[in-house]
Amino acid sequence: MGPVDAAPTDATHQFALLGQRRFGPFFWTLFCGAANDNLFKFAFTVLVTYQLSIDWLPPSLAGLVIGAVFILPFLLFSATSGQLADKYDPIALMRWVKNFEIAIMALAAWGFASHQTATLLGCIFLMGVHSTLFGPVKFAYLPRVLNAQELTGGNGMVEMGTFVAILLGNVAGGLLIAWPDVGPTSVSAACLALAALGRFASAMIPPGRALAPLLRINWNPFTETWHNLRLARANRSVFHTLLGISWMWFFGATFLSQFPSFAKEVLHGDAHVASLLLVLFSLGIGTGALLCERLSRRQVEIGLVPLGAIGMSVFCIDLFFAVRHLPAAAPMDISAFISQTAHWRVMADLSLLSLFTGLYSVPMYAWVQLTSPQDHCARVIAATNILNALFMIASALIAGALLSAGLTIPEVMLCTGVANAVVTGAIFWVEPAYPHRFVMWLRTLLKDPA
Repeated sequence: MGPVDAAPTDATHQFALLGQRRFGPFFWTLFCGAANDNLFKFAFTVLVTYQLSIDWLPPSLAGLVIGAVFILPFLLFSATSGQLADKYDPIALMRWVKNFEIAIMALAAWGFASHQTATLLGCIFLMGVHSTLFGPVKFAYLPRVLNAQELTGGNGMVEMGTFVAILLGNVAGGLLIAWPDVGPTSVSAACLALAALGRFASAMIPPGRALAPLLRINWNPFTETWHNLRLARANRSVFHTLLGISWMWFFGATFLSQFPSFAKEVLHGDAHVASLLLVLFSLGIGTGALLCERLSRRQVEIGLVPLGAIGMSVFCIDLFFAVRHLPAAAPMDISAFISQTAHWRVMADLSLLSLFTGLYSVPMYAWVQLTSPQDHCARVIAATNILNALFMIASALIAGALLSAGLTIPEVMLCTGVANAVVTGAIFWVEPAYPHRFVMWLRTLLKDPA
């Protein structure tokens, strides 16, 4: 098979794409990478929180420090990674990144065996670099191998796979590190295995070619970051869409960061209830992402974005009212939590707000890929990653400030739902194509609901 430069003319259903060489190996490459990131990160967090005593990394700050170290490369190197993805063959770059991942996991295995916490924290940073390099390649690859009718479904599969991989990685990391005596060893083995599987999958992707081989790399991350943001702003509609995507990460990060405290302090559940919230959120986003292809009738349909935004706010606000009058109770395990009917509304709200988040985000990613010139699509995606990192940091700072000011966790979630209506409303005001397409989509659905 030759280089994967042109998308096929016949559209393929999103699940059928998994059986095709142009998409299947790519999907499993990114799936293994996302699972490995989160398995290693969560296992290390549990290790320093519950099993090790480290003066310079207290348990109360461990999760915050590890998360900050992981996200730092997205701010520093996203601009550089976008240039590399445009200048070099993306497939060769994917394989190089996978080789790099194996080396990181080998170093991490030594860190676990010798209890070198500083080394493991360095590996967290390097895995952040790995993900930073892979991000622009991942999203710039899709419009090269998928046609317009497949782009929404392909992005839905990528988003679903990413969130399922995050979920499975977190669960596996927590379970493996808890094994008596062999926890660190089992985590090392699992991380090396996932890295090797990802490298094997990347070898199955058909070869590609560089789209901007004459591009001169600017290695200064600060000037190139500014250049990437200016490049994204050159197309006003694309830039507003990038802001909409980054807002989704702000919205999601606010919920993900609050799940442990929300489960314990508001729902009166144990750690397994917090894990249940993560499962519902991840599966909800994955389900919404997969529904996009059917609801859009296999087109890039930005009319789904307002639908997603409405659902995000409605069920976010309803979640506040669902937990407002929950009575105080002794800590519950997962079976006791599920058995109480008052909690069914909570679980439904969380599942639906995450489902609509999937409906909101996938069409925007597909639209950016469809409308950005291929020879600098990766740099536009890199600008998205920079904005995403900034919005996620802002999410942590704003949520922390609101909690410090005396707001409860449900009140922070209520503020997030209201803010979602304001922010997305502003985006739709400056980009009226979104509400216009939403109205057209509704009319088409009412005329022909099949």
